[in-house]
Amino acid sequence: MLFFPIQQELDCISEDGEILGKIRFDDAQRKHIFYATNDTSITSSHQEAIRQRLDGLDEGRFQIPMQDDD
Repeated sequence: MLFFPIQQELDCISEDGEILGKIRFDDAQRKHIFYATNDTSITSSHQEAIRQRLDGLDEGRFQIPMQDDD
């Protein structure tokens, strides 16, 4: 599973190169949320990798790099 930063989101990309969805920070809920792409099938191993990344982001073990547009 590849997690690729785009703006203030992470694209979640499978081993096959399919974009499964995006991870964004939801300020109202104060946590990171996974938003699945409509036409993707997410396996249990993908779900586990995404859950681990969400937990790591919320705990501060991972971060989403900020993009400098200047």
